[in-house]
Amino acid sequence: MFGYVNIYKPELKVKDYYKYKAYYCGLCRALKDRYGTIGQMTLTYDMTFLIILLSSLYESSTKSEEHRCMIHPVKKQTILRNEITEYAADMNIALTYHHFMDDWKDEKKISGLAGIGVLRKKYERIQTQYPRQCNKIIQCLNRLKEYETYNEKNLDSVSRCFGELMSELFLFRVDIWEESLRKIGFYLGKFIYIMDAYEDLEKDIKKKTYNPLIFVHESDSFEADCKNILIMMMAECTSEFEKLPCLMDIDILRNIFYLGVWNKYDTIQNEKKKGIKQSDGSI
Repeated sequence: MFGYVNIYKPELKVKDYYKYKAYYCGLCRALKDRYGTIGQMTLTYDMTFLIILLSSLYESSTKSEEHRCMIHPVKKQTILRNEITEYAADMNIALTYHHFMDDWKDEKKISGLAGIGVLRKKYERIQTQYPRQCNKIIQCLNRLKEYETYNEKNLDSVSRCFGELMSELFLFRVDIWEESLRKIGFYLGKFIYIMDAYEDLEKDIKKKTYNPLIFVHESDSFEADCKNILIMMMAECTSEFEKLPCLMDIDILRNIFYLGVWNKYDTIQNEKKKGIKQSDGSI
C-alpha cells in the first residue's frame, strides 16, 4: 500500500533530485545497518518523504556520508542521515512486521511466517521504544480487517483506518506542530488507501477480493468522483503543510505534495486510454 508519495522528476532541479536521492539512500543504509538485508527490502519512497518533511520542520542536524552498496558497487553514493532517518527505519519495520503477520494469518504464506521469525525481536524493541505508534498500528489494522471481513461499503470509514495510522506515524514528537502533522498524515493516509484501491480495482474485481470501490465502480460518475475525492485529500494535506515553517528542502517537498503524489494516478489514466484505443482498433 506504499509507493505513491514520490517526486515528479521532470519538474525537480538537478541539485534537489540528488539531495532527494541522498535521503533515500540514507534510509536504505539505516535499514541495512539496523535490520540487515530484509530491512533494505522494506525501503519506500513514502518514508523518504516523511524524513524530508520532519527534517525540514525540525531543522535536524543531518550527516552526509559516502558509501558503496550492492546496487552501486563501483561509485560511492552520497547519503544523508539523521535521527529522523532512524525513526523512519523503525516505523518501516513495524509496518512490515504487521504485513508479515497478515500474510501468515490470512493466507498462511510461508514468507509471512519467515518474516515474523526474522523481525520478531526487532519489532519488540521498536514496540518498547514507540508504544504510541505501534499500538495505533495494531488498532487501525485490526479495525481495517474487520471492515474487510464484513464488506464495509463506506469508503470514508475504511480509508479513515489508514489515515489514523499515518497520522500517528507523522507525529515524531508531541509538540506545537502536532495538529498540523496529524492532519497531514491523516489525509495523506486516506489518499494512499484510496489510490491503492483505485489502482487495484480491476484486479480485485477479477479475484473477487475486497475493495471498497467495487460497490460504486459502475456509477456513471465513478471516475470523476474518485478524482475529486483524491483532490480533496491532497488539498487538506497541502493546506496544513503550508502552515508549517518549513524552509529547508521546500522545493522538494512542494514537488512531492503538488506533483509527485499524482504520478501513479497519471500512469493509471494513460493505461486506460491505451486500453480504450486498443479496443477501438486505434494505434
